Amino acid sequence: MPRREATSIAEEFNKEIRSEVEAGMLAGRQRPRLVGFLANDDSAAVMYARWTGKACEANGITFELRKVERVQLEASVIEANEDTDVHGIIVYYPVFGGQIDEYLRDVISIEKDVEGLNHRYRYALYHNIRTPGEVDGRYGGKKCVLPCTPLACLKILEATGAYDKTKPVRNQLVGRTAMVYNRSEVVGRPLAAMLANDGATVYSVDVTGMLRYTAGSVPGTIKVEETSVSQEDALKAADMVVAGVPSKGFIVPSAGIKPGAICVNFSQFQNFEKAIEDKCTFVPAIGKVTIAMLERNLLRLQANFSPAPPPSLLQRLTPRGIAAVAGTVAVASVAVVLAARARR
Repeated sequence: MPRREATSIAEEFNKEIRSEVEAGMLAGRQRPRLVGFLANDDSAAVMYARWTGKACEANGITFELRKVERVQLEASVIEANEDTDVHGIIVYYPVFGGQIDEYLRDVISIEKDVEGLNHRYRYALYHNIRTPGEVDGRYGGKKCVLPCTPLACLKILEATGAYDKTKPVRNQLVGRTAMVYNRSEVVGRPLAAMLANDGATVYSVDVTGMLRYTAGSVPGTIKVEETSVSQEDALKAADMVVAGVPSKGFIVPSAGIKPGAICVNFSQFQNFEKAIEDKCTFVPAIGKVTIAMLERNLLRLQANFSPAPPPSLLQRLTPRGIAAVAGTVAVASVAVVLAARARR
């Protein structure tokens, strides 16, 4: 079975991002600016910030990394919220850990939250709401952003054939089963909800056990329930297996996975046995797609909340119109010269 690298999948999105940045600049927008806040010495956070900077530079996006003391982070984020030259904000966690970090996610303005992790966007995700205006009328019909890492997992599953494109949107995973090893509020739980929103039956596993996610009977809701299905049986039934367990010791046994399943690893450790490549489509890392989703969210936030100024006269003109203006200017220039000579 094929091994798929995230690079080729990410590049398709990067092409779109570069085109959109160029089109925005031609329309009079500012160059998109993303500000990252680093308030720790975590090696993974430092590496993520470095990768983000390189990807933004390659796609024509301005990236500024601001290193601050953790006790100054909240004030720094609030200041960036008010800066009209900043179109997106990302904080590299962990900072304090636990509930304080959850609070810091809500400090980032809905207009600047490229990770889609403040409570407004999370509420919208879990209720299948497409626009923040449905939660807060001030924001009208602007489209929501989705959390970057879960969205990257979905885009990878889509690129590797998990979605049935002959079916209507929101039903393209009906009849498919997914297994997600991770139920964090940042990745695992929103991913389970997003897969269920698209019609899948999702088995969500963490240290406390396994829950089953499906689309609710009321449109826009998700049904979460206990299940008597064993983890072994759920794994055997899974068409998609996504793992993000931050432990070297955690391994999904390849013998228990359905042949032909799509397996995606988003942990910094390898959660799958090497033998998985012989029986499944395997994506060993997702980082480059995650950063592409971050940049796509940035462009959506800029379009939502920093509209372009009205186009200049030359921008509104057709090529023929521009030529006509140029000719008029040339004639006027000659007339000025002749008049000046006549006065001599």
